[in-house]
Amino acid sequence: MENLHPETEQQKRLRASRRAVIKLGTGIVTGGDGQFNASHLEPVARTIARLKKEGRQIVLVSSGAVGLGRGRLGLHRDRLNDMVMRQACAAVGQSLLMHEYEKLFQAHGIQLAQVLLTEGDFVDRTRYSNLRETMEALLKLGVLPIVNENDTVSTAELDYLNIRAGERIFSDNDRLAALVMSHIEADLLVLLTDVDGLMQLGPSGSKGGSKEAGAKVIPLVEEITPELKSLAMGPSEGGRGGMLTKLAAAEIAMQAGGVAVIANGTKPDTLGHIFEGEPAGTVFLSKTRMAGKRRWIAYAAGVRGRVIVNAGAREALTGGKASLLASGVTGVEGEFDAAEVVSIVDAEGLEFARGISDYSCGDAQGLIGNGTHGPESGRTSKRATVLVKRDNIVLLDRK
Repeated sequence: MENLHPETEQQKRLRASRRAVIKLGTGIVTGGDGQFNASHLEPVARTIARLKKEGRQIVLVSSGAVGLGRGRLGLHRDRLNDMVMRQACAAVGQSLLMHEYEKLFQAHGIQLAQVLLTEGDFVDRTRYSNLRETMEALLKLGVLPIVNENDTVSTAELDYLNIRAGERIFSDNDRLAALVMSHIEADLLVLLTDVDGLMQLGPSGSKGGSKEAGAKVIPLVEEITPELKSLAMGPSEGGRGGMLTKLAAAEIAMQAGGVAVIANGTKPDTLGHIFEGEPAGTVFLSKTRMAGKRRWIAYAAGVRGRVIVNAGAREALTGGKASLLASGVTGVEGEFDAAEVVSIVDAEGLEFARGISDYSCGDAQGLIGNGTHGPESGRTSKRATVLVKRDNIVLLDRK
């Protein structure tokens, strides 16, 4: 007999996923009192244990260390507005978080590994490769990696790497989870939060993950549009991220050729429903896949400087087939070495691409600045020099 309800593409991909990154938000991990929320996490642990028995590989990205540290120290939430105090709470909370997870997963015979990451683990290509090898080894050993940002050293490393706050690679665990998912080539990214998913506007005009009556979950997203982002404005109450950061994470997962789900982790059956392909939250389904190196350029690499190009160069680059020649560059800003990632901007300062420069900032300046000196043949040769090869350029969607 013909199946009256054939399996959809999203159901197939959710059921078939063999490697997944699951991110637990602060509202799932801790309660309002800053204590570990075992009632939310016990069903999650049971489901993860079952998934691992089915042969799936799971990585857990967990928020909550700062909240647990604040609870242990008896500090008011307002104290977390101070970066140093956040770092102190993270230092206290990390050990508390791992202790609670050890107790939680011990009953299921699951071995854990703590993986604390910083910006440098993504910016530096050697460390980036080492991270992949370490994660692969842990997964092959059947270990459950529990990932978090190393808050206690991240600010110092940002200064060392010369990364400004507005240029951070990840400033929340949603994006961190997406970058990990992309890096280890996982099939699925699950963002468990305390709302039901991305919500349509309700009668009252409420947005994002509002719990107000009338708001409905958007079940499937195949393209993240400006209109969709407008539904997601506003941070979450307890964590650093909000629905907008979850959309950004879902976009990275889609570019990696995977599936992303934003769903309510306070409901005990949510995680099981997701892996069974049953309705749960908002599913983000990719249509295309960006190659791994290009994803690193677009999302994970630190941008060290920028090159300003003329209209002709922009048109050639956005056409998708051209390298960036010195003749198309009108200015170079910032300090960068050869083989580092630079931002490519137009005359109005709008960034539309990123790429790996073949030259340092000084050499690039020489190529575009010395074109008025010397023999005509020398000028022509320099101006025709490729600054950034086509294969090392990624166009950015700024819709």
